[in-house]
Amino acid sequence: MAEEFDVLVLGGGSAGYAAALRAVQHGFSVGLIEKSKLGGTCLHTGCIPTKAYLHAAEIADEARSSEKYGVRTTFEGVDLAKVKEYKDGIVAGKHKGLTGLLKMRKIQVIEGEGKLVSPTEIDVDGTSYSAQNIVLATGSTAKTFGLPLSDKVITSTEALEMEELPKSAIVLGGGVIGSEFASVWKSYGVDVTIIEGAPSLVPNEDPDIIKQLEKTFKARGISFSTGTFFKDVEETADGVKVTLEDGTTFEADLCLVAVGRGPVTDGLGLEDQGITLDRGFVMTDDRLHTGVGNIYAVGDIVPGLQLAHRGYQHGIFVAEEIAGNSPMTVLDINIPKVTYCEPEIMSIGYTQPMAEETYGKDQIEVTKYNLAGNGKSSILGTGGIIKMIAVKGGPIVGVHGIGTRIGEQIGEAQLIVNWEAYPEDVASLLHAHPTQNEAMGEAAMALFGHPLHG
Repeated sequence: MAEEFDVLVLGGGSAGYAAALRAVQHGFSVGLIEKSKLGGTCLHTGCIPTKAYLHAAEIADEARSSEKYGVRTTFEGVDLAKVKEYKDGIVAGKHKGLTGLLKMRKIQVIEGEGKLVSPTEIDVDGTSYSAQNIVLATGSTAKTFGLPLSDKVITSTEALEMEELPKSAIVLGGGVIGSEFASVWKSYGVDVTIIEGAPSLVPNEDPDIIKQLEKTFKARGISFSTGTFFKDVEETADGVKVTLEDGTTFEADLCLVAVGRGPVTDGLGLEDQGITLDRGFVMTDDRLHTGVGNIYAVGDIVPGLQLAHRGYQHGIFVAEEIAGNSPMTVLDINIPKVTYCEPEIMSIGYTQPMAEETYGKDQIEVTKYNLAGNGKSSILGTGGIIKMIAVKGGPIVGVHGIGTRIGEQIGEAQLIVNWEAYPEDVASLLHAHPTQNEAMGEAAMALFGHPLHG
């Protein structure tokens, strides 16, 4: 007889463990199946470790420029092995905390590889478990476009385990992952070149944000080639050579493949049970239901943004759905995003082109507040902008920003967009001085037509 649960979750990453935690809060018995480590990509090879590396990069940059602020320091370089040790400590602490939390909540963690064998049953290495409700949350893995990995051709997973820095590196992909690693390595003293097939870096961002990032990356000495895809990557005696489709070549010690992430769904028996897949992604309705039995899918295996907090929200949503609470659907357009390169990027809602297409070019209003006018930004030594987009006579539908530490402003930005605030609503709020948060208020006042410092 298979051990029975009310809810069985396949995958213990952000989406999976969030579903499990919320399900037990509703009194359900929960089994959580995980083949590797609880916490998934985010905790072990994604969000947390990369941000630890980015913090070390910020410290390196501060040390280099400290004399500008009257502080005398000597920068002797980056000890990558020590940075890795610092990162590993952070990850280990968070992993221990998560493991303890699940145990305290009496979630049964089942170790091993799971396979769906019926609409109500998952086999884990020969042992069967059944549930009235099943949640698929198997996450994603780094894409390689078929490139064979080696010591010289790596993904972000291997990059986080290196203990020595290359002198030079080529980053294939100028999206979030590629831009973050390029930024980190440049701060660590590596000569970096980004190859991006799209017409620009971070192509999903607002055009004004893209323009500012490319300008700043150039000033930092980060090289990039955009608009032409790579054709081939080959190892040489000294490192790697990347050839573009137009014949242009680039050489470096190392190549980081950062071309996005693909869903982990192969070999799980999903299609055998009638679940529809598209390029490996699980297709669901807007309630995250697969159309088969009481099976749901959450997180990176569902087409759309691949973000840990989207996964959390998906997991919570499905647990509430199973409990019969009719939660609000999770729309990608209203999910806050931060790219943690230097300078940071934050965005939520419509970009200007998207807003113009949705509402009509003559029906939107846009304002850009330059961080040069913000006292705290000047103290930090950063440039950048806050950009707000609103429907004429209506709510703010997009908030975007770029600048050192500007990601910290995403909290208010997401409240503005998700609560459909009008410019005058935000303009009337107090924003503490001197903070970068004031720039949010200044942008809203300008959008309302009554700028204070503009």
